[in-house]
Order: sequence, then structure tokens, then C-alpha cells
Amino acid sequence: QVQLVESGGGLVQPGGSLRLSCTASGNIFSINDMGWYRQAPGKERELVATITNKYITNYADSVKGRFTISRDNDKKMVYLQMNNLKPEDTALYYCNADVRVRGKGWQIYDNTYWGRGTQVTVSS
Repeated sequence: QVQLVESGGGLVQPGGSLRLSCTASGNIFSINDMGWYRQAPGKERELVATITNKYITNYADSVKGRFTISRDNDKKMVYLQMNNLKPEDTALYYCNADVRVRGKGWQIYDNTYWGRGTQVTVSS
């Protein structure tokens, strides 16, 4: 099994900053793509940012220039630096990872995992 645990969410004023962290653990052979998604009440979950294991990044248009995704492969972590936060950024933020998992013996397989989410609230 593989587990993803997010941290760093909280309540901030508009214009403030937060840094989200996600740590992967378990029977991990390697981690491919990682990303952050968010879901506000009454809305569908949406992509925020992704980063490949070659450090290629992709961002939603709504966060470009404000958010930065990064990763540390040795620590099996992914981060989301969020600057100039806006009320519309309020959502539950989820960590996502595509993982190559160690199985029994020589077996390996790929699977996608999600964290339970961390709440980000931007309000005055």
C-alpha cells in the first residue's frame, strides 16, 4: 500500500501565502507524476498543478504566476507554494501521485493515489 498525507492548509487573509506539503510512504519503487487538485463546495475537483519526475510543470490558468509546484524525489514529497491568495482559492486541496509500487518478489505495478485533503480558506 501507498499513503499520501498533506499538510500546511489553514486560514489566511487575501493576499497571504501558504505552503502545502505532501509526503508519500509505503511500498514505493518510484514515483512518476505528482500533482495538486482542489475541490470547492458544490464544484468538481479541478487540477491545480502537476509535476513530472523530470520536473516538467503544468498549471491551471487561474493559478499561473501565483502558485509554484515542486518536488523532492529523495524525500518522496511534493509541495505547493501559494502566493497572493484569493477568496476563490478556498477549497479542499488534494495531493495526487502516480506510483510504481513494489509487489511480491519481482512484481511491480503502477497505481494512482490520493491524499485525504487539506483545507485552505482565504477570507478577511
